[in-house]
Amino acid sequence: MLTLSPGATPLAALETLWRQGLPARLDPAARPGVESAADRVRDAAEGAAAVYGVNTGFGKLASVKIAPGDTATLQRNLILSHCCGVGEPLDPATTRLMMALKLLSLGRGASGTRWEVIALIEGMLAANVTPVVPAQGSVGASGDLAPLAHMTAVMIGAGEAIHAGRRLPGAEALAAAGLTPVTLGPKEGLGLINGTQFSTALALAGLFDGWRNLQAALFTSCLSTDAIMGSTAPLEAEIHALRGHRGQIEVAEAMRALMAGSQIRESHREGDARVQDPYCIRCQPQVAGAAVDLLRFAATTLETEANAVTDNPLVVGAGILSGGNFHAEPVAFAADIIALALAEIGAIAQRRVALMVDPTLSHDLPPFLTPDPGLNSGYMIAEVTTAALMSENKHLAHPCSTDSTPTSANQEDHVSMAAHGARRLLRMNANLSVILGVEALCAAQGIDFRAPLRTAPRLQAGIDALRAQAPTLDQDRYLAPEIEAAAGLVRDGVLARAAGLEFAL
Repeated sequence: MLTLSPGATPLAALETLWRQGLPARLDPAARPGVESAADRVRDAAEGAAAVYGVNTGFGKLASVKIAPGDTATLQRNLILSHCCGVGEPLDPATTRLMMALKLLSLGRGASGTRWEVIALIEGMLAANVTPVVPAQGSVGASGDLAPLAHMTAVMIGAGEAIHAGRRLPGAEALAAAGLTPVTLGPKEGLGLINGTQFSTALALAGLFDGWRNLQAALFTSCLSTDAIMGSTAPLEAEIHALRGHRGQIEVAEAMRALMAGSQIRESHREGDARVQDPYCIRCQPQVAGAAVDLLRFAATTLETEANAVTDNPLVVGAGILSGGNFHAEPVAFAADIIALALAEIGAIAQRRVALMVDPTLSHDLPPFLTPDPGLNSGYMIAEVTTAALMSENKHLAHPCSTDSTPTSANQEDHVSMAAHGARRLLRMNANLSVILGVEALCAAQGIDFRAPLRTAPRLQAGIDALRAQAPTLDQDRYLAPEIEAAAGLVRDGVLARAAGLEFAL
């Protein structure tokens, strides 16, 4: 059980929740503030003054005053009418992360929801009642309305949820878990759906997997450097200190440590006619280091957003104020930044794969890394696959945050497009893990050809982990399962861990 501290929950805790499927609850210290705000919203609902979303309609209908006796119907209608999502359901792990983020937002005590609403979300996480949330339908302003409405629908006994491996009507899923639907009070429906938690959860998932891929790329880049007998001189600390970028300095340091003790490297320090390696070898710290800096920048934004209050209106000071914290522009920017980093990590990795299969550039490795070229094609088409995925990721990296369209009768006339900007990161990371998996296969094969010279001990440890899934390619065989297995080792962090690579976000 993870205890979440509103306003102060670190990314590491959220990644643990996402990867391990742990239940979560709010720090009980948040309860007095939550209940105080709920009392103030209840008083406003019973008062004569119009307060948006409390005793009025929504969006363009904000001028319509709602009678106190219709408050519960208003909130229920809001949820049901906003369940307009389409497409494949969001995966359970990211749905649960979204729910935890909603807990953090409500726990700040500015949304006006009662503690029993929070307790139901906690109960759903603990009992593995996971709402079925269609992944399409949010434009990322006025919050992620449709996705969060599908989450909330289960809480009121509507919608659908997964429980004990079965897809059930929401009311049945709650009952099977021993939970009771909630009747929403004033503003509670709005507080639950008016926020950026869907987009933020997807962006965080993209960040977490992106960092795994980045770490694997440090390992595979070193492996490729040794496979083509590249120089380690471009990794020297003095070069990177003169430029001063933190990511670049740290990447070069990590690569030096990974390659320490390589017999292959020592064998060609003298007498090598090559003066410089291609950029995909020589400029790895500059490219991967820039990606590190981008991912860390995005991480800072997303950690802030994960702990933010993003619904509207908000219980602030002495009043209930309307604002625009639901606009997900920070998340959209962060998602675009992550996408750029993923595309470039893959672009330079693909060039290293191309280098290794080309006998004119690989420093005496056989064509396509097969011992009997001609009769065998080796990794010829595996390299083509990486080129296809690299190109796909370049297209997916086109910014989403620069797009907007008016919605809701022009009331919501500028939107962030954060939702699909973050959702594409799942596909981009999947593509990137395959590129890096193929690079690991090719580089390990190249190092096999350098025998009896041995690579660095830490790199060899990673190769050993890879070889447990994919033996040396002596002759052509069905490669698809091995490519998927290698990609899985990248996604699961196995190769980086085997090499003892610790690179902190």
